[in-house]
Amino acid sequence: MWKEFRDFIAKGNLVEIAVAFIMGAAFGAVVRSFVFDLVMPVIGKLVGNVDFSNLFVVLTGESYPSAAAARAAGAAAIYYGEFANALINFLIIALVMFLLLRAVMRMRKPKEAPALTTKECPYCKTQIPIGATRCPHCTSQLGS
Repeated sequence: MWKEFRDFIAKGNLVEIAVAFIMGAAFGAVVRSFVFDLVMPVIGKLVGNVDFSNLFVVLTGESYPSAAAARAAGAAAIYYGEFANALINFLIIALVMFLLLRAVMRMRKPKEAPALTTKECPYCKTQIPIGATRCPHCTSQLGS
């Protein structure tokens, strides 16, 4: 059983998936920091010194000084600023993944087309061997 488990773990696909998962988690942390620490403060400054992570609407009518205070109190609220941050985070990750996959697909070697073994007879339109000089179906003389 141990040998089977070791063989399963050592398979290339599983190792590649594990590496991709770890890289994805690290990439997600970098993008999250990029969005929350660089992008959103600039956008907030451009729209009038708004902190998007602190935008929320309390559904019960109570007042809280910040989104963190509302969350700590367990208030029913819509945290649309956090949603905006998460949406921008997702869009940046999706764009980078699209660009990455596009680059990988360009680097992959295109599949070679299979060698042609037949051609179409210009008279009867049936498939005949590529080297044929006469069509076996309609007996037409073919050019070389």
